[in-house]
Amino acid sequence: MATGRIIKALSGFYYVQSNKGVYACKGRGLFRNKKITPLVGDYVEFEVRNEDEGYIMKVRDRSNELIRPPVANINQVCIVNAATSPDFNPLLLDRFLVLIEFKHIEPIIFITKMDLATQEEKERVKEYQAAYQDIGYEVKLLSSKEPEWICEVLPYFKDKVSVFAGQSGVGKSSLLNTLDPNLFLETAEISKSLGRGKHTTRHVELLTIGEGLVADTPGFSVLEFSDLETEDLGVCFPEIRRYMPGCKFRGCLHDKEPKCAVKAAVHDGDIAAFRYQHYLRFLEEIKTRKPRY
Repeated sequence: MATGRIIKALSGFYYVQSNKGVYACKGRGLFRNKKITPLVGDYVEFEVRNEDEGYIMKVRDRSNELIRPPVANINQVCIVNAATSPDFNPLLLDRFLVLIEFKHIEPIIFITKMDLATQEEKERVKEYQAAYQDIGYEVKLLSSKEPEWICEVLPYFKDKVSVFAGQSGVGKSSLLNTLDPNLFLETAEISKSLGRGKHTTRHVELLTIGEGLVADTPGFSVLEFSDLETEDLGVCFPEIRRYMPGCKFRGCLHDKEPKCAVKAAVHDGDIAAFRYQHYLRFLEEIKTRKPRY
């Protein structure tokens, strides 16, 4: 039995890379009955049927997985936000961060199009950069007019599987093309009427960049907290997690409870007010979502 990793899923085929090459594989028929869906990034065992074709017989255990985008065994997620066109969106960024923290995956924040931003937009982005860095996140500001950032960014990918994720139109594919001009990934202009980009990435594929593997994924703008419970949310905010042990009541949701260490930290300026407001917004969303049947 040969072993390898799925590097692309397209039109019902899983392209598995082994030490002997890439094989276009189909999944076993019983996978559907057992509700097993192979994902890009999965380590698999497969039977070689022809010179470059085969059948996946087993999907090995995963260290983690994302469903939107569908990738497994990830070391880090690079969240791409734009400084402008579309406007920098800290609420959407925090949605990504919460879901990534929930999966126990390391996030890195890339903010693109700094060269296109107005002075006011640049100052706003730098204020947010400082706030996220205070929390402990890595935040890189990227400009196409300052190519030296490429040398700073490439080492992040060495020996890791990384996922690029973010709203459509923020420049994920353009960023990957800059990191490796041989990729020729399709990009699209921002729709002026809608203020967002067209979805140019139509499948998930692991690309070799900077001595590592990077997944370019379809852009999307809707992120739901379908798997999170109210007690999970605070843990997904590192700065809230830091103060939670000081709350008087066990199971404190840091909303209306008295003697809450988190609310005290917000009042004292130790937790950014905008992050706390996003926490409350997400908390209400989780409380009021429709139950699944």
